[in-house]
Amino acid sequence: MNRRNSLKILGGTAVGIAGLVLADWKWQLLDGFNHKGFFTSKEEKLISSIAETIIPEGLPAKTRSADAKPIGALSTGTDIYLMKLFEHCYEKEDQDKIKLQLAALNEKGFLKASQEEREAMLLGLNSSENEDEKEFFNLMKSQTITGFTTVKEVMVDYRNYKVAPGYYNGCADLPAQT
Repeated sequence: MNRRNSLKILGGTAVGIAGLVLADWKWQLLDGFNHKGFFTSKEEKLISSIAETIIPEGLPAKTRSADAKPIGALSTGTDIYLMKLFEHCYEKEDQDKIKLQLAALNEKGFLKASQEEREAMLLGLNSSENEDEKEFFNLMKSQTITGFTTVKEVMVDYRNYKVAPGYYNGCADLPAQT
């Protein structure tokens, strides 16, 4: 192969890769503008980061596979559970309170903070004199724990939950009655 063709192929490959990167960036930007959900994309990121702060990844996986990763709130889908729960199961006034507290956390820079700073912010809500902040913290904490502890990975792998704990053995011999 001559040098000119090799350079054409390399140049075309570089342009193609750059085009894919720009296309991905464009779709992420459009997704932010055209987001169709109850929560905005920023609020969804806040809920995810709150859930991750409360239950970070770190519980070792009990699966036998070699590529098993530690589980946490995000890997079990607890953040999605929280979003659906708040959207479908809470009254409008409660939803407004949640959105108000999420906006307050966003103003404090919650998304850009480190894990320790996030923990401090959430504990600050718990020790706040504002009742709405306390309620928000207690709601997020309790529902995150509920969502995490009721997923299949935790129930089956860690709590040894059985769907039907009693086993039926239809071929068992009955003792003779005298």
